[in-house]
Amino acid sequence: MTTPPFDPARIPREALPALVQACPKAELHIHIEGSLEPELIFALAQRNGVSLPYASVEALRAAYAFTDLQSFLDIYYAGASVLLHERDFEDMAWAYLQRAHADHVAHAEIFFDPQTHTARGVDIGVVFRGLGAACERARRELGLSTALILCFLRHLSEEDAFATLEQALPYREHFIGIGLDSSERGHPPEKFARVFARCRELGLRLVAHAGEEGPPAYIESALDVLRVERIDHGVRCLEDAALVRRLARDRVPLTVCPLSNVKLCVYPQMAQHRLVELLDAGLCATVNSDDPAYFGGYVNRNFLEIFATLPLDAGHAWQLMRNSFEASFIDEAARARHLAAVDDCFRRFAAA
Repeated sequence: MTTPPFDPARIPREALPALVQACPKAELHIHIEGSLEPELIFALAQRNGVSLPYASVEALRAAYAFTDLQSFLDIYYAGASVLLHERDFEDMAWAYLQRAHADHVAHAEIFFDPQTHTARGVDIGVVFRGLGAACERARRELGLSTALILCFLRHLSEEDAFATLEQALPYREHFIGIGLDSSERGHPPEKFARVFARCRELGLRLVAHAGEEGPPAYIESALDVLRVERIDHGVRCLEDAALVRRLARDRVPLTVCPLSNVKLCVYPQMAQHRLVELLDAGLCATVNSDDPAYFGGYVNRNFLEIFATLPLDAGHAWQLMRNSFEASFIDEAARARHLAAVDDCFRRFAAA
C-alpha cells in the first residue's frame, strides 16, 4: 500500500468529519433509480398521471423499514414506476448529480436498470437519452465527470439480459460497462456467464454485486466465471481468509456501502460494520451510497457515519479517498490529477 505523503497523527480525529466532506472523491456504487427521493417520486407521479400506493411523501418514507434486500426492492420498483419520459430520467439524474457535486464527488460511475423500465413499455432509448442529458449537463455546469454502467437484473433470465444488451447496443457510446444487481440469494453469478462473456468481447468493463447477502463463493464466481474487474459490496469476503488474501493480492476493488449494509440488516448496526478489517487487510475498499434516497444519505453521510462510529483515522480516510479513484474506470491522466488533489487536501489539513 502507498505511504501517505503526510503524518496521519498531525490530523486529529475531530478534524476528520470536515476533511472527509471536503476531500475530492469518486462514487462507484450508486443506483440512479435509488436516488429517487419521495418528493420527486410524487412530483413525477403527478406530472405523469401515475397512481401510487402511498397517500403522501411521509407515508412513503415511513415504508422504508426494510428487513432484507427483497423488502427494499419491492418499494424500489414501485418508486421507479413514475419514470416514463426522457425528462423524468434527466430530472432524477440531475438531482443526484447536484447532490454528488455538493459532496465533492469529482467522478461518478452510475448504475441504471433498463429492464425495470423496458418491462413497463418504456423504450430503452428514452432511458439513455434522459440520463445522458443529465450527465452532459453535469460535465458542462459542474465539472463532474460521469460514466454509465448498465446493470442486468439477476432475478430475471440470462435470455432477458441478452435481449437487453441487444437493445442497448445502438447506444453503445453512452455506457462503459455492465453490472449485475437485484436479488442476490438464489441467483449466483454463473447464471450470467454467457452474456458477460459477450460483453467482454464487446470491450465493456465488467462489475457485479456479490457477497452482500450472497456467500463468499459468489465473489469467487464473479471473479472466475464472469471475470469482473470490481466487486460491488463484497463485505462477506471476510468469511474466507484465502479469498481476502486473493482480493488484496490482486487489488480487486470492493464498492462498500455502509448505510445500505445497516439498513438492509447485513450488519445490525454501524458499530458492527467490518470496513476497518477490510482496509487493514490491504483491500481496495471504497465508500459509496448505493440507494441513498432509501438508505439514509448520500456519500458524505456515509463517510460521516463511519468516522463517527468506527475506529478509523486519517490514514484510513486518505486510503479510502485514493481507493475511490484507483478503483474507477477513468483514464490514467485523470486518475493522476485526482490523486494529486486528494494528497493536496490532506496536506492542507495536516498543516492546519
